Amino acid sequence: MQREKLGKVHIALLALTLAFLGALAWSASRERTAEPQGSYRVAVERNLPTAEEAPPETRAVDINTATADELEELVGIGPVLAQAIVDYRTEHGPFQSVEELLEVSGIGEAKLNAIRDDVMIGGEE
Repeated sequence: MQREKLGKVHIALLALTLAFLGALAWSASRERTAEPQGSYRVAVERNLPTAEEAPPETRAVDINTATADELEELVGIGPVLAQAIVDYRTEHGPFQSVEELLEVSGIGEAKLNAIRDDVMIGGEE
């Protein structure tokens, strides 16, 4: 087998290929370290409230003594539903358990689960 001599064209193609690969490697390394143009950074400062600024602990609402206005403060309880709770309590007497709220028209499992931690029966949460 005879070895071919590299001609000027082959040497030029080899040089161009090496130059292209070098430029590609340089470009890839720059993209990893530089921020893209047109982008920006956002710094977020987080200030947690101090003990003096912290909101007061919420107390559970006693569904046997709460007014309609007090019941409205519960998540998802509007004026109509608050009045329905008061009306049910007036008609049927005091609630025996928080689960008895399911008997009030308009309160289902999801609504009860949403307010369960915020209501109590006569001092029991």
